Order: sequence, then structure tokens, then C-alpha cells
Amino acid sequence: MKIYHVDAFTDKIFSGNPAGVCVLSELKDDICMQNVAGELNLSETAFLLKKDDGFNLRWFSPKREVDLCGHATLASAHVLWEAGILPPDKEARFFTKSGLLAASRKGDFIELNFPIEEDKETVAPKELLDGLKATPIYVGKNRMDYIVEVESEEIVRTLNPDYEMLKRLDARGVIVTSISNAAEIDFVSRFFAPAYGIPEDPVTGSAHCCLGPYWKRKLNRNEFNAFQASERGGFLKVRVERNRVFISGKAVTVFCAELMES
Repeated sequence: MKIYHVDAFTDKIFSGNPAGVCVLSELKDDICMQNVAGELNLSETAFLLKKDDGFNLRWFSPKREVDLCGHATLASAHVLWEAGILPPDKEARFFTKSGLLAASRKGDFIELNFPIEEDKETVAPKELLDGLKATPIYVGKNRMDYIVEVESEEIVRTLNPDYEMLKRLDARGVIVTSISNAAEIDFVSRFFAPAYGIPEDPVTGSAHCCLGPYWKRKLNRNEFNAFQASERGGFLKVRVERNRVFISGKAVTVFCAELMES
């Protein structure tokens, strides 16, 4: 099993969001894949298995399998083209728990075609308020996450959550967002998923399946430049069209290794 370590949503190593990409030659059981993901201890590890018209793709955090992951999908497409598994002009097609996903090259960027994960306004549970230690101006929830808008980018950047409290939420994670102070960036965000073994995810593509339609409603636009303001940070382009969100970013391979199986 070849394992690639890729930094996604960046063009510089040691920034963006690191992902493991495992290219399988045969089907592996869930225990094997979870053990590999736990050993790598990255926010997500992707497992690819070739089929006639694309690739089966599954994502595992260090603790459990997830239904949707943007940065590891971006990293997977990057590996397929860089390793010569797919021709550079051919679309990458992935069969996943969230349906058929696709990736294509758009100049220096890789564009992901993902489903919208729109939120609905909800009452903030006590664990969310106590965990974030911030006053929201909006709270919503989709099938995976809470989304919380706060008043300023400064609040987003200086959040110091209580992860043990956030673990108690009935959700994958919490997206916190605000309008950006920078003219070239439309909105900023951070993402916390301690219940999945990810206290803070550096750059979360799947969160933008919610952030895209959220800011479309707020700003009455459908194209955005976004920045995830984690310690590593990452830049994304986001476009919302009907029931799809197109998320674009760059990726760079850090190293490739081979699993020594007994």
C-alpha cells in the first residue's frame, strides 16, 4: 500500500491541511483502514480503490470514518494526476458515502464538485455556547455540523474553545465564521471536531459546503474567496450553483511511503 502525505489548500509544504492518501491494490477491511488512519494521526486519511469508471473513496479520521471530506478528496485527485494514475486532462470521479464527487484541474487549482450541505437556523445548545466561549449572532445546523457566525474576524481568530465541552455535541463539528477584514477575502472560518479526534482542523473543504450557501444567503452572491484562519491556514475559492458547491484549492506532496504489512 503506497501512502502519500499531501498538504491541501496550499502550494507550500507545512501549511494548509495535511492528508494521507492510500492507493489500494485490493480491498481492505474497515479495521485495517482505521488502524492506518490512527497510525498516521492526520485529520483525515483517504483510501482509493480503482474501479472501471472511477475510484471508490473512503475517509477516516484518527477515531472513525467520516461521510464527507474536502481536503482529503483534493489530495486524492492531486495524487492521481501527479503519480500518473490519471491523465492530467481527465476528470477524477469518486464514489463515496456522499454520492458521486468529481475533481478537475482548473489551471493551477483543483476544483471539487461537492453537494450543498445547507444549514437551518436552530437554538444553540448550552454545550455549544459554553464550549466556544463566544456570543453568536447566528446558529444553524446541517446533517453534520453546527455553523456559528460571530461579530468579527478578531473573535474567530482568538477563539480558545473548551474541547471537552464541544465533544458532548450531537454533531461532527462546529464551524465558526465571520466577514473578513481583508479586501481580497470575503469570509473567514475555523472548524473544531474534537469528538472525531480533531480538536481543530486546519482547512476543512466540507465545511464550505455549508459556508458557501450560508454566505450566499447573507451577501446575495455565489462566488467567494475564503480563508480558514487556523494556525496553518488555507485559501479556498468557493462557488455555489443550484445544489452543488465548487471548492477550489491547490495541493503539494510532502512525501510518499510504503506500508510494511506483516
